[in-house]
Amino acid sequence: MATGKGGEVREERQKIKTDLLIRSLGRQGLKLVSLLGFAFLYLPIFILVIYSFNTSRFNAVWRGFTLDWYRSLLQGVSDGTASISDVLIWDALNNSLLVAAISTILATIFGTMIALALERFRFPGRAAVEALLFLPIIIPEITMGISLLVFFSLVFQLIENLTGIRLVLGLPTVIIGHVAFNISFVAITVRARLADLNPAIEEAAMDLGANEWRTLWRITLPLIWPGIFSAALLAFTLSLDDFVVTFFTSGVGSTTLPLFVYGMIKFSVTPAINAISTLMLLASMLLVVSSLVVGQRERLG
Repeated sequence: MATGKGGEVREERQKIKTDLLIRSLGRQGLKLVSLLGFAFLYLPIFILVIYSFNTSRFNAVWRGFTLDWYRSLLQGVSDGTASISDVLIWDALNNSLLVAAISTILATIFGTMIALALERFRFPGRAAVEALLFLPIIIPEITMGISLLVFFSLVFQLIENLTGIRLVLGLPTVIIGHVAFNISFVAITVRARLADLNPAIEEAAMDLGANEWRTLWRITLPLIWPGIFSAALLAFTLSLDDFVVTFFTSGVGSTTLPLFVYGMIKFSVTPAINAISTLMLLASMLLVVSSLVVGQRERLG
């Protein structure tokens, strides 16, 4: 009898040890998977930054450390000694920043308006608007690029037939294309912030004598400002690195940085691309940090 109980106790202890071992292996496995995931995401970026200091003109071989690529980009343009490729890189970057800035402003304004309308009002066709809002996110980007190209071709042909004015693809069409897909991301992000906002706050403001516009400017917008700011950063980032839609909607003189890098791949990508990508990475990190700071202040305030 005692032997039977002792065997059961030993068996129970063995089960506990096995369970603890499995849990320990599971925790270690989760840590390993997390490390591999972060390495997969950030190791290419780290390599890009390292090779921006490469002496060799070819990214595949490390020849030594140098700051010449940063010097040619930053100092060469200012004193007129930059090479043609460096000047073209800056022109492409200027186009990217211009498109990203304008499309972000427009998409943030329209996206916020759509989010407010969908979250605060009930109107005919609301379900259809919500369905259309998700289309730019769901459909393949190449489908959207081709559809925009066909749309611009038809509109330009109609305008030429009616007025005789011939329009071509350029930065305005790229901006319109970026606004078209950025509105959805902005609206969804701002709407998520609105969903957490208690409508009783707005109702209290109106009970105290504020009209709809004063409530919007003094109550609603300040409370959802972190969501709007986050949506604007998301739109700016998506616009800055977009390639497919830009490829189908750009024309002569509207080459952005992703298109320029794609063109260089056919020949050779020098570390100058890595250098300017590193500078853009630093700027993006500053934007992310500023977004976190704004969010932290909102939570503490």
